[in-house]
Amino acid sequence: MSGATTDRSNQSESPRVSRRGLFGSALVAAGAATAGAVAGRVTASGENTSRTVDFHGAQQAGIATTAQSHALFLSCDLARRDRGVLRDLLAAWTETAVALTAGDRVPDKPDSAPGFSDHTDFATGLDPARLTITFGLGPSVFDEWSGLTDRRPRHLATLPEFTGDQLRPGWTGGDIMAQICSDDPQIVSHAFRALRARMPGLGNLRWTQHGFLSRPVDGGTPRNMFGHKDGTANPRIGSAAFDEAVWVNAPEEPEWFHGGTYLVFRKIRMSTAEWDQLSRPEQDRIIGRRRDDGSPLNGTAETDPVDLDARAANGEPVIPADAHVRLVHGIPMLRRGYSYDYGTLVATSASQAEANAESVPEHTHPAGTEPDHTHSGHAQLDAGLLFAAYMNNPPEQFVKAQRLLSGSDRLNTVVQHTGSAIFAMPPGIAVGQPIGVGLGL
Repeated sequence: MSGATTDRSNQSESPRVSRRGLFGSALVAAGAATAGAVAGRVTASGENTSRTVDFHGAQQAGIATTAQSHALFLSCDLARRDRGVLRDLLAAWTETAVALTAGDRVPDKPDSAPGFSDHTDFATGLDPARLTITFGLGPSVFDEWSGLTDRRPRHLATLPEFTGDQLRPGWTGGDIMAQICSDDPQIVSHAFRALRARMPGLGNLRWTQHGFLSRPVDGGTPRNMFGHKDGTANPRIGSAAFDEAVWVNAPEEPEWFHGGTYLVFRKIRMSTAEWDQLSRPEQDRIIGRRRDDGSPLNGTAETDPVDLDARAANGEPVIPADAHVRLVHGIPMLRRGYSYDYGTLVATSASQAEANAESVPEHTHPAGTEPDHTHSGHAQLDAGLLFAAYMNNPPEQFVKAQRLLSGSDRLNTVVQHTGSAIFAMPPGIAVGQPIGVGLGL
């Protein structure tokens, strides 16, 4: 497969080695180095002390991997609509990811000048901390220019615009994406820096988003910026329900994509200041679960089944008709989201500041607050959720759920969808192969 092997006879006949060939041989070398590096991190007592996640396998790591504490989502556009550029970027990023996830040095570019190195020492001496780098392909990769239209995943199309969307072009779409996750934020930054170093001439940065996640000491479900548990209904990793909701295996999907999945990414701004002014019972009714323990309003424990038919003494539904949980119940997907808190949006002018203030959802104020108060600056707060959901049928999973939510979810009064993208996440690879090997680039 091109990009994965090198014709050595051609190299011996000419001193000029193609960039494509160099990437290919580097992939093989990186795979071999990884195997030795992981085996070599052993103490004198025989204990393996390295927290590494193998980059190779039937599926890409970073999906069925227990979520790490920090994440960076990177989206880029190809520098040119050229199949060779696509091939070289995927090969270069694969080579880099193989080394980084094993805790090895950042590999130098094939054309690096003497005395220069892409290895910055920024992460020297640090453990990979379960680093995973997961790659995806946007819809535009399968347009006519690439010659890959017959290999387009069946459901890979730009997401529709939903009622209430306030999408910003700068936070939307992209040709290629990388999800970088680790338990060490410095490792995440180091990995982003290394991938970025391979982009000149191949890709142009489109957007990045940084997130964090902390698990309770008991290993329970993480909480989002509204204080509610997020991901309670996720299918259990390794279960039949997980496989049925996440991994692609439908016969109508192209063969190369079997074992892959789709990623739907949404940047959701959460109006935390307005949320904090609501009573806890009101917050619980909006979600349909109790904030303290995550239990559905009809139950007493987080894992209790949601009963949409349960009625209160007055005959009203225990879980309100417009509660978030009711609207998405029974639509499985793997939510692997991260919170974000960027502080304040940058207001470059008075008109921009006014626009930010107008974006605050309608809400009430505590007694004694002046009706024309300036919101204490919280109109410019940008905090919320980097919604990252994996699934194998976006129209019947995310799109179906979001249409229901955008129509009547009470949560819409305190959230805004400002970024959106969808990517096909190829299956995993063997040592020496580039991501997307099945495309035949």
